[in-house]
Amino acid sequence: MYLTWLDSNSWLIEMGSQRILLDPWLVGTLSFGIDWLFSGKRSSDRPIPPDIDLILLSQGLPDHAHPPTLERLDRSIPVIASPSAAKVVRSLGYSQVIALKPGQSWTLESLSIKAFLGSPIGPFTTENAYLIDDQQHSLYYEPHGYHDRTLPNSIDVVITPLIDLNLPLVGSIIQGNRSAFELIERVQPQVILPTAAGGEIEFAGLITPVLQAVGSVDNLRSQLVHRSISTQVIAPTPGDRIEISLTSRTANTSSNQ
Repeated sequence: MYLTWLDSNSWLIEMGSQRILLDPWLVGTLSFGIDWLFSGKRSSDRPIPPDIDLILLSQGLPDHAHPPTLERLDRSIPVIASPSAAKVVRSLGYSQVIALKPGQSWTLESLSIKAFLGSPIGPFTTENAYLIDDQQHSLYYEPHGYHDRTLPNSIDVVITPLIDLNLPLVGSIIQGNRSAFELIERVQPQVILPTAAGGEIEFAGLITPVLQAVGSVDNLRSQLVHRSISTQVIAPTPGDRIEISLTSRTANTSSNQ
């Protein structure tokens, strides 16, 4: 398995001979239509990765289903998306769009992709988390730190926030400081990586100065050492392709007997 963090929530996942582009924001600015309140921009555009087999979208918001980036990608690439993200890519002319609700699955050759309950967006919408399984290893992704209680009790790799991002009078808009540790205790991953960090991105707007970050990668590592938990915490650098070395499920099963 190889993982490349492309800033924010954007990842290239190489797993089971497939190349999956996850929540890509690679070009242009990030706008929610209220730039005076919050917006984002890159120091420079990222190259579009070649030979993408699948686009995977967890949410319909622009920081996950980013229209300027999706407009640059080949519209014939299959897309798996939450229902709200499916509306975005269909409006852009994508021809193969599979909308998954939590509990539903889809298969691409040796890969199985299952949607789980993810982040609540407003009072009426809950977006997707995903569990990807290539019959040898599994990877779980949730970009805001909301974790379904029905997840399996063993997952090899987790990508999720490791810090809280709080807004005064509102509370956590991203939760990871406590929820990441609780998730590690539940699913016992071999490796966990942070997402939703800024990387090489600049954010602006009225709310940016009052956003409060709580927790850190080093803090999580200290907690794991204190509890004698062997999960490895990897803090990636944007653009670096990381080989994730994992023990086999057979070895894990044998060691737990």
